[in-house]
Amino acid sequence: MKSELAEMALNQQRTKPDDMPEAVPVPHALVPHLDQTAILLDIDGTLLELMPTPREVWVPPGLSDTLNRLTERTSGALALVSGRSLNDIDLIFAPDVFSAVGGHGAELRLSVGDDAEDVPAPPLDKELKRRLAAIAKLSPGILLEDKGYSLALHYRLAPHAEKAIYEAVAVIRADLPNAPIEVLPGKFVCEIKHSGFTKATGVRELMTREPFKGRRPIFIGDDVTDETVFAIMPDMNGLAFSVGRRAMGVNGHFDTPNDVREFLARLLDDTRLD
Repeated sequence: MKSELAEMALNQQRTKPDDMPEAVPVPHALVPHLDQTAILLDIDGTLLELMPTPREVWVPPGLSDTLNRLTERTSGALALVSGRSLNDIDLIFAPDVFSAVGGHGAELRLSVGDDAEDVPAPPLDKELKRRLAAIAKLSPGILLEDKGYSLALHYRLAPHAEKAIYEAVAVIRADLPNAPIEVLPGKFVCEIKHSGFTKATGVRELMTREPFKGRRPIFIGDDVTDETVFAIMPDMNGLAFSVGRRAMGVNGHFDTPNDVREFLARLLDDTRLD
């Protein structure tokens, strides 16, 4: 299992295989009228540039105004979809508050002013979390982030520790083969969460509720954890776009978060979408 987890992590850094279909740049003509659309957006690496530590991300000028105007134009059908907790999302975008799926699908807020709903998903076992947290001691530069429903080990400041981190996680999983956990390799992060919920389960629930119900979803994401949502977009007649890499099964891609922000701003300027 050690080698399998380490290989899983390394695969995320590889370029697309030769047989992967090319994703074309996002065709603006694909986007339906905003009054028929639900806009679903990952945060880190999608809306915002990745930073050395999770606390260093910042919201560029103009983005909050764009998101608020799109929320108004879609009658509230805009949501952030993130592995971050709702509290963390709110801190980043303060004083603005948006509808959101947080904690990889463990939390749901349908509209501004609503209380967050906990999807039936227990937090990680305390003893398991303690053992996983100890992995951060393997090397200076490994940053521990406790999200409640998950635990993230960031190693952007210690990239040399990647293999050791995944091997340590594999040892713990081997000791606890029945523990209901899932390992999520990301961009210089290894995240461990309770199994049974994903961003996709959160999005499915969101799309059964007003004001999202009956709309055509557009989802934009960048990481491995977003692939579960890419996969369900066809079931909803939705559109999926990747950022920074040409993921399988998407309708198009953006090169950078700045391209995503410019695309969202252009939606507001297109009278065809009124």
